[in-house]
Amino acid sequence: MKAWHVSRYGEPQDVLELAEVARPVPGPGQLLVRVLAAAANFPDALLCRGTYQVRPPLPFCPGVELCGEVAKTGADVGGFSPGDRVIGATVLPHGAFAEYAVMDAATAMPAPAGLDDAEAAPFHVTYQTGWFGLHRRARLAAGETLLVHAAAGGVGSGAVQLGKAAGARVIGVAGGPRKASVVRELGADVVVDRHSEDFVAVVKDVTGGRGADVVYDPVGGEAFLRSTRCIAFEGRILVVGFASGDIPAAALNHALVKNYSILGLHWGLYRQRDPSAVRDCHAELSRLAAAGVIRPLISERLTLDDVPDGLRRLAAGATTGRIVFLP
Repeated sequence: MKAWHVSRYGEPQDVLELAEVARPVPGPGQLLVRVLAAAANFPDALLCRGTYQVRPPLPFCPGVELCGEVAKTGADVGGFSPGDRVIGATVLPHGAFAEYAVMDAATAMPAPAGLDDAEAAPFHVTYQTGWFGLHRRARLAAGETLLVHAAAGGVGSGAVQLGKAAGARVIGVAGGPRKASVVRELGADVVVDRHSEDFVAVVKDVTGGRGADVVYDPVGGEAFLRSTRCIAFEGRILVVGFASGDIPAAALNHALVKNYSILGLHWGLYRQRDPSAVRDCHAELSRLAAAGVIRPLISERLTLDDVPDGLRRLAAGATTGRIVFLP
């Protein structure tokens, strides 16, 4: 089969090599799936660089998330049959940027029926991250104000939709007119173009000086530091990631004086420590998708050959929504 391999660390466009390799064999508790669509995620670029918290042995095939069709089941697997359409995380080193990949049967989920393969591929990480962040960690309530950074991006676009579904007033921040237009189409109540507007001033203005109750921050750096200037009394800043490449140092004395909370989210830990909560969340998200309340924003449907350039542009912040590769 064809698969993109990383045999040394570096930028995706420099280290990814398209190779003909043997089709993986699923182990006990695993599924071999034919890749129908592979979603690009920021961790895929970090994996290529060797800077992600998980470092599979070289060489490996990246691609942490997919929609696939079960081709073969390993020993001790029940509840799945060849032909089943599933979504979820891959088991590295057999990632999704290939014609076949491996998944853990325990974490594979049925693909929502109303979504096509490209839409289903990023559904799991986008909305699970948003749901656990906004509801489990930040306890977002109807009527509260939610500030979403990188609102035109992958996880940000999902947070905008989930915030609206929860009854919050959503302020979305994006860079440039094109991305701002996307955020507006997603349903954000207020859209801030950070290239020409100060989101701190906008938040204070639309909330009458109160500030945002919840900040959803997958960016870090200045986005985090300046969010502390417009967080409400008893507000919650949710740290989702550091797409800026800058991990800020929080001034804990400021959090004390202003009485706000800084919350971290590592969604992957829920798969390990509370898998039943992940399954319950998937059922609720599938219900929202069936009702048309949430739907992944797919900006580009690319081929397997496009993986290096797609990851390059994703890492550079030059994409909107989700980009998906269709083998």
